[in-house]
Amino acid sequence: MKPAREHITGLLLAGGRGTRMGGADKGLQTLHGEPLAAHVLERLAPQTGARLISANRHLEAYAALGAPFGATVVADTLAGFPGPLAGLLAGLRAAGTGYVLSAPCDSPWLPAELAERLAHALDSNGADIATVSTTDAHGRVSLHPVFALLRRDLADDLSAFLEAGERKVRTWYARHKTVEVVFTDERAFYNINSLQELADLERD
Repeated sequence: MKPAREHITGLLLAGGRGTRMGGADKGLQTLHGEPLAAHVLERLAPQTGARLISANRHLEAYAALGAPFGATVVADTLAGFPGPLAGLLAGLRAAGTGYVLSAPCDSPWLPAELAERLAHALDSNGADIATVSTTDAHGRVSLHPVFALLRRDLADDLSAFLEAGERKVRTWYARHKTVEVVFTDERAFYNINSLQELADLERD
C-alpha cells in the first residue's frame, strides 16, 4: 500500500560542516529574507505528517526555525560530522511514522509532488527506498540520493553500516531494494553550495 501523507515524516538534513561555505551553517543562510532551511520546510510541510530537523550545531536556532512547522530537532548520535547517513539514521530513529522523506537544507525549490511520486514508486516496485534522478535536455542523468523516501525499519541496518565505518549513501542504498524516480526539472533539486551562489541567486 502506498504510504499516505500522515505516515511520512519529513526530515530536513542540516547537519553538514558547510565546508564550501567557509564553515557557515548552510541551513541558516538566508535567501530572499528567509533561511534556506525554512524554504525547504515550507515545501516539506504539506507533503508530510510530521517534521524533523537533523542538525549538529545551532540547535536552538533550528528549533525556533522549525517551530512554526511543528518540526523537532534531532542530533546525530555519531560524533565528527560523519555525513548525511548519520543524519538520516537520527531521523529514522526519531520518526513516529513508518516512512521518512529526507531532503537537504540547501535545496529550496524541491517539488510539491516529491512525496507523492516517491511513495507511488516505493509501493509499485515493492521497494525499501525511493530516490531521485534528473535528466537534462541532452539526456544526461544526475543522481540526487539525499532526496529519498525510506522505510523506518531500515534504521538497524543503517546503524550497523555506519558502525562498520562506511559512509557512502549509494553504497548503503545498494544493500536494499532501491528505485530511482526520474524528474525532468533539474532546478527543483539544485543545491546551493557557496555564499557566492547564494549572493547570485539573491540578485535574480
